[in-house]
Amino acid sequence: MSRFRLLPSITAVDAFLQSRSLPAGREVREQVDAFLVQARQTLALVQDPPWLSTQDVLEALANELVQAPTRAPDRVINATGVVVHTNLGRAPLSAELFRSVQNRLCAYSPLEFDLKSGERGERGERVQSLLRALSGAEAGTAVNNNAAAVFLMLRALASGKEVIVSRGELVEIGDSFRIPDILREAGVTLVEVGTTNRTRLSDYEQAITENTAELLKVHPSNYEMRGFTAEVMLPELANLAHQHNLTSLYDWGSGSFYHFSQGPLREHATAAQVLESGVDVIAFSGDKLLGGVQAGLVLGREVLVQKLRKHPLYRALRLDKGTLALLEETLSAYLDPAHVPERIPTVRMLEESKEEIRTRAEYTLARLKLSEDSRYTCELQETVSLAGGGALPELTLPSLALVLKHKEQSAQQLQARLREASVPVITRIQDEHVWLDFRTVLPGDLADLADALNALCLQN
Repeated sequence: MSRFRLLPSITAVDAFLQSRSLPAGREVREQVDAFLVQARQTLALVQDPPWLSTQDVLEALANELVQAPTRAPDRVINATGVVVHTNLGRAPLSAELFRSVQNRLCAYSPLEFDLKSGERGERGERVQSLLRALSGAEAGTAVNNNAAAVFLMLRALASGKEVIVSRGELVEIGDSFRIPDILREAGVTLVEVGTTNRTRLSDYEQAITENTAELLKVHPSNYEMRGFTAEVMLPELANLAHQHNLTSLYDWGSGSFYHFSQGPLREHATAAQVLESGVDVIAFSGDKLLGGVQAGLVLGREVLVQKLRKHPLYRALRLDKGTLALLEETLSAYLDPAHVPERIPTVRMLEESKEEIRTRAEYTLARLKLSEDSRYTCELQETVSLAGGGALPELTLPSLALVLKHKEQSAQQLQARLREASVPVITRIQDEHVWLDFRTVLPGDLADLADALNALCLQN
């Protein structure tokens, strides 16, 4: 009998998995196919294969599926201390916010319907109104992320023309988002001025030609230059643009309508303060310091924002009803500044004092079950957190962390095992130890975090 007859059919696999109350069908098709390919290779190459019957193959397949989860975990615990963590979904949203939009998402909504006239309405009209109210801008709109907002600004306002940018601001942000590439794809001609570390107002002025359309300033977001440096401030750039009847644009990257009170964050401008510079249009992300959903927010002069909304590209970049509803609720929270930290988790984490963080850290430490002969030690130490998310790269905030050590195992081994917890715990390694920074551990994560640590320590 051919060895390959031991391999079950897809129908037999599905029936067997269903009999064991395991996922079957399309949900696990890729894993099943990969297993059967490997099994066929084993039968062809190994003299004494590990299976003697089709039932053996099915049992081995079921064991592999049980050990390898078929879906990603619903959530992870962020104990890195990086508040706006791009790899962990950036800004977490509050449960209250989701409850407030439930009716709109679970039923029909007047997304583009005017209830007064009974005719077609404008999508995102409430978001536009909130953006104007919060910033003082003449107009505002939103697209699906900040890269899209910058691309749309360039394409709609400067296609076929020249845009002047400082060499020190030709940055790469995130996964291959490069300013020169965005300008080229938008159909504009990049004119570089100044040097990497120093750019003066005269550099911009000398580069202006009849074909110049815009002066663009880009926030570096994920790095900071120090030493022998110089840059042109936004008010100066906006004034120069207006003197030559040009448009000034600012890719702010990470902005907010909230005036922070915590330490160095107090120096971070609000959208209203940025617009006071006289800049014509600004763009920033909705899921960084703002603490909302992924979106690219655009604020500025009405005639320019309307050009963006009327451009054919806008339809391809516009927000869906779910994102619009969540963005609207996030912006509404900023109408009451005193209660923003209560409603926006990102703002709360950035505003928390070290003593507030201490309460959560000590609560968790008290629930650890370390025996006297345990090979683990866990102690509370002071540390610093990061704002993260390409927002304020050099800004640090005082925090507290649990530092986990093992007499024999490496920090990398402990970190990997914490990622295998039922609710994965994401940590950082510092000084060859595992650090769990409690600035970013949400209140609802404390019980699961304690369980994960106790399960790890029980293994000794």
